[in-house]
Amino acid sequence: MNKLHPGARWLFRFNSYIILILFSFIIGGFIIPSLLVSLFTQSFSTGLILSAILISLIFVIIFGEIYARLAYNNWFYEFTDDGLRLERGIIWKRYSNVPYERIQNVDVHRGIIARIFGFSSIMIQTAGYSARAQSEGNIPALSINESEKVREFIMKKITRRR
Repeated sequence: MNKLHPGARWLFRFNSYIILILFSFIIGGFIIPSLLVSLFTQSFSTGLILSAILISLIFVIIFGEIYARLAYNNWFYEFTDDGLRLERGIIWKRYSNVPYERIQNVDVHRGIIARIFGFSSIMIQTAGYSARAQSEGNIPALSINESEKVREFIMKKITRRR
């Protein structure tokens, strides 16, 4: 089984930061109003709010790093004779097989994080999977050269089958 590009850690890290920061805002939306009420009812130090923000930031960084490392270490792909095999997941493992017969197109995508860290994402579109937002065969981070080789390899496989 093949591993992802090391830059995938940053992709997973940023994704987890966004989710955890939104989660912190939601939790903070319940806690901060009660702190403001106590501000007007009794003496209150701004140090409490600053310490709550600092603790939330530390929480986001620590859990984001843990998630990024676990997600990267548990993401594998392999090209077999029949198709693409994917294995991913931290708590719940997800195993996918994408047969070459169902593949219709292969896209190479490079977002801003990918351009900064030097990798590309591969999106393999299959028949009957177009209703979903993400492609069935998604490899989130390959080196730029590797992604072009994978695209050419798959395109040769699917043109031979047809």
